[in-house]
Amino acid sequence: MQLEAALPVGADPRRHALALAKVHAAALAGTTLPGHPRAVIGASWRRMRRLGLDPERGAPVPALAPEQLEARRRQSGLAAVLPALRGGLISLAEQAAHIMAVVDADGRVLWRDGSTAVRRRADALGFVEGVDWHENSAGTNAIGTALVARHPVQVYSAEHYVRNQHDWTCAAAPLHDPRDGRLLGAVDLSGPASTVHPTTLALVDAVAKLAEAHLRTTHLSELERLRGLASPLLTKLKGRAVIADPHGWVAASAGFVPVGRIALPNDATPGRTWLPTYGNCLLEPLPGGWLVRVADEEDAPPTRVVLDLKSSRESTLRVSGAAGTWAHRLSPRHAEMLYVLALHREGRSASELSLDLFGDAGRTVTVRAEMSRMRRHFGGILLARPYRFDDGVEVVVERPADGGEVLPYSVAPAVRA
Repeated sequence: MQLEAALPVGADPRRHALALAKVHAAALAGTTLPGHPRAVIGASWRRMRRLGLDPERGAPVPALAPEQLEARRRQSGLAAVLPALRGGLISLAEQAAHIMAVVDADGRVLWRDGSTAVRRRADALGFVEGVDWHENSAGTNAIGTALVARHPVQVYSAEHYVRNQHDWTCAAAPLHDPRDGRLLGAVDLSGPASTVHPTTLALVDAVAKLAEAHLRTTHLSELERLRGLASPLLTKLKGRAVIADPHGWVAASAGFVPVGRIALPNDATPGRTWLPTYGNCLLEPLPGGWLVRVADEEDAPPTRVVLDLKSSRESTLRVSGAAGTWAHRLSPRHAEMLYVLALHREGRSASELSLDLFGDAGRTVTVRAEMSRMRRHFGGILLARPYRFDDGVEVVVERPADGGEVLPYSVAPAVRA
């Protein structure tokens, strides 16, 4: 997606900050706005009002104890990319009076570095290691809003929902695990509002992509090791089988046309299971992965699909039938597409899906590529021409209990509710 800087090209920062302050005050007072916040900011403000968040101080959550912080760091999956993030941002942060922060998927600040003077200002704000900087606690801000919107965000001055952050500007980009698309956290540059610059967002986004590329290279090396270890097993087996890592990436296969990835259950365990691509299968653990053997008997088709969108942080697809229940985490894009198809059981063409997702009917190449990926994962559930759920499957959408937005990602507003 195209990056949107917080400061319009050619705008005077001080004058723009004053205009934002008037818009913010009017939004809180419920009066006619003298202008409109950017779409990403307006959507976040609506979430804050729905939560009843205090615009004066937010909903501060106590910082983690040192031992809890260390545990979070180990569990985050981000320690491996910390050198890449620091190498790309720390020198700039120190020169430009900024600090760099790395947070986990829950918005907890794991590491913070950069300008000493700005760190002292951040201390006074409560922006310290171990604190919760998700939207639900700190209001609209680059970190929390990027975690919800799942794309890079820059926030300037009174775009922050909580008033004590109006003297700040920040730019953050989410970090994803390339193995399964899971949100790992975000990296952020923050500083005094006077230091705002439109290129900061592009820099943070570039460094985040560099960190994800490092994770991808590490994963490919792990997959190659699994291939070398386990491929000889396939030569001794009869029937169809694949060897996959815990995320479903295929290292080797026998009796199949090779595929890049299969959809494994969230919590795979040894024994019999049902997979949407292959039907009834047997899972056997291997060092660093699974041996998946396809059972010979006929499998009954699935009868019920539950699209769980209750959490803004993770969406899940659960499939049930005579062979049992199977669940799989969804990427934000796949959650969006399945939600639209659940709303339109009669089906959607590529151009209609493109309009639903992006507000632009011309992005059919992206739609077809993603639908092809999903149909490889969820064979027997999704049909084409038009794209739709199988007519014999009951589809249930589980929505947020608070009545909030079903998806805070990129689906067009007309299909969000």
